[in-house]
Amino acid sequence: MRGGVPRQNRPMRRTPFAPLAAAALAALAGCRATAPVAPAAPVPAAPVPAPAPPAPVREPRVALVLGGGAARGFAHIGVIRVLEQERIPVDLVVGTSVGSLIGALYASEKDSFDLEWTAFQLQQDDLFDFRLVNAVMGMGYAKGEKLDAFVRAKVKQPNIEQLRIPFAAVATDLNWGTRVVIDRGPVAPAVRASSAIPGIFEPVGHMGKLLVDGGVVDNIPIDVAREKGAEVVIAVDISEDVGNTSIRNALDVILQATNIMFAENVAHRKQGADVLVQPDVRGIGMLDFTQKKRCVQAGIEAARAAMPRVRAAIEAWKAKQAAQRPRA
Repeated sequence: MRGGVPRQNRPMRRTPFAPLAAAALAALAGCRATAPVAPAAPVPAAPVPAPAPPAPVREPRVALVLGGGAARGFAHIGVIRVLEQERIPVDLVVGTSVGSLIGALYASEKDSFDLEWTAFQLQQDDLFDFRLVNAVMGMGYAKGEKLDAFVRAKVKQPNIEQLRIPFAAVATDLNWGTRVVIDRGPVAPAVRASSAIPGIFEPVGHMGKLLVDGGVVDNIPIDVAREKGAEVVIAVDISEDVGNTSIRNALDVILQATNIMFAENVAHRKQGADVLVQPDVRGIGMLDFTQKKRCVQAGIEAARAAMPRVRAAIEAWKAKQAAQRPRA
């Protein structure tokens, strides 16, 4: 102890270096605070999902419309065979007269082989029960009971609603001259009414009406197919060539008059088909059952010639549907 003051009680002397050290420390701290920060690694953007491909356009509803023409109707079988071979779906069958008979047979089994086998066994006597008493006392040469029995025997389903392909037969209301579309109920009377050529078959009482052949008002019922939702219509016309120089009796007169009526009926209606198939059945009489093979072959050839138009009609419908889809 010097000068009487204890050492521990003396005031500390500030050294000249203390402020400089504090300033240096502050400067170092400031440098650390303002040092640049390394940028963070960029976050990759989420991938944008590719737009989903458009759903495929469905196939159109295809209707096969079979016109009237009695024995010439064997040509329908050839057309059906080609459509099956080319895998053209038939979603609806509409027929008038013999077209209703062939149409019902096909709608029952959906098999052209069975249809052809059945048709080649068919003879005139299986359909026409001609009786003199009918011509004298009745309203036609034949009652139509054989035709009715034939349909009941060959079409497995008793009712139209049970057929494998939706089907409609077209007849004519004899009292009022209007078209009658039969698309439900028993098959046999529907076909019998649709095929009741006036003067040949007696009119058929069905659905509370007196009915005759649908060809009187609509021998190629394209409009009926459209009304029932058809989007592509393939129509088969067997009414061409009405020439006949072998008219010898009253029956020939009735048949020829009917043939002319059918042909004229078709003339302004056939334009409504997407594809019109016209087998070459010239020179074949309406009751000539000896020409089956020729008729079938004519149907085959006409259908093969029409096949590019059939495929084009289907593709055109699908292209139109695709173009009408709303854009994303």
